[in-house]
Order: sequence, then structure tokens, then C-alpha cells
Amino acid sequence: MTLPFYNYFANGETGENEYASSSWPGLNISAHERHIKAQSPRAVKALSSAVYGGGMLELDRIFNIYVDRHYRCDDPPRDIEQALNQWQEPRDQCAGLLTAVRLEHTSIQEYTSDEFGLLCCTTAGVSNAARAGSERTVFDTAGNKTMSSGREHSAPSEQNLTMPPYVPGTINIMLWLNGRMTTGAMVNAVQTAVEAKAAALADAGVPDSENGLPATGTTTDAIVFAVRQAVEEPQPMITYAGTATTAGAAIGRLVYDTVTESLRAGLLWKERVRHK
Repeated sequence: MTLPFYNYFANGETGENEYASSSWPGLNISAHERHIKAQSPRAVKALSSAVYGGGMLELDRIFNIYVDRHYRCDDPPRDIEQALNQWQEPRDQCAGLLTAVRLEHTSIQEYTSDEFGLLCCTTAGVSNAARAGSERTVFDTAGNKTMSSGREHSAPSEQNLTMPPYVPGTINIMLWLNGRMTTGAMVNAVQTAVEAKAAALADAGVPDSENGLPATGTTTDAIVFAVRQAVEEPQPMITYAGTATTAGAAIGRLVYDTVTESLRAGLLWKERVRHK
């Protein structure tokens, strides 16, 4: 298993809180009491669905921040900003993710070739697992609760009309590509990563928490894909990142393996707790 921070969180071994990337020189991932921080030596181009720092942006840091499973908040970006202030971290050029997964279950794997290097860092929890396209509870932009079949919405429920749509559980994925890639290929890479995540959940037999159908993700999954884009190095420009490309195959494998590994670590922890 590749759980580099397990001893730091589970056994209090303070010397086990640093991970230096072999595929991206200078990229460092560190474990802290409440968060995992990945930092690049310089700002790079990123595509992100993070609750803080989403969209297309320049960043040099990604934070995966632990919250209690009972966390409920109408303004997660505000909470992340407050945490950054507390840690004396600049609030710009970064992305922030929230997770209820135990941080010792952070999985990191890497791949290196002559064309690019790749690092994937994942935490995976599935208490709010969901299947895209199936009938289940959904929330509109005001937080109103409805039922949806993916085609049309029913009337709002009489209960929990303003329940927050953010519920921690979540599969959070950080991908760092040491190479060059077009913007279109970055979108293609995210698509491939999502397919690999869904495949990992299918093979693990994870069901939708409401309807029991095979889950494709959770209700709050997030991904950040950062690309170094170093023009001074003779790396080829990657223009496609589907499953039939070298880049797509590496992305798919690392996402599949880290999601699987983090999930397995969580299941083993639950078994140990149950038998204590």
C-alpha cells in the first residue's frame, strides 16, 4: 500500500509527514494536523472543480482539508479561507478541498516516462455514494430538496427545504502532470480520471447510498488537475488524454489505484474499530 502519511497520523511519527515527488522535481506533499498540502515550486496552470479555487487558474498549492462528518455549512469557501488565514497561507493561487476521510488514508502514486511525469494524490470516502443519471434526492441552487430522475423535478419536499447540498464524504483527487498539455487535453484528462474513478467504485461494489444501484461517484467529488507547462524543457505537447493515449492510460491507472487503495484502507480501519 502507498499510504505515505499513515504512520504520521495513526502512530504519531512526526518524521513521516513529508513526501517528495519523484515525477515532478520540487513538488512536495506534506501532512498536517487537519490537512494535506501539495506545493509546487512555482505557479502552474490548473483546471479545478474545488469548492475553493475552482475553474481554470494559476496555482502553486492544493489543500485537502479534513472536516468532521457532521460538518454542515452554507459557505464552505469561507471556512477554507478562514483555515488558510489560521495557517498563515496566502489565499490566492491555491485550491482548497474538503473531506471527511481520515487523512492517514491518503493514497499517492506516481508514473514517469520520457514524455511526462504524473502524481496522483487521493482520499476516497463513499458514505454519500451516488449514481449519476439515477433517480435520487437533489438540491437546487437555493438548497431546496427535490427528487429527480435526471429528466424532470418533482415538487420540493416539505421537510429539509434548506438542507445544505454539501455533505462531506467525497472522493478528492489531485493530479499533477509534469509535462505540456493543451487546454482541451486537460479537459479530456479530467474526463478520463472520472471514468477511472467510476470503474474503481464499480469493481469495489460500492452502491448508491439511496437506491442501491452501482455508484459512479459521491455527491461532492472534486478534482484538481495541475500541469507544469514548462516551455524550457523539450517535452512534447500532449493534445489528447483519452484512454487510448499514454497520458490517459497513466491517469486512469493512477486514479483507479489510488481510489481503490484509499477505499480499502478506510474499510480496514472500520473493521478494526468494529472489532475493538
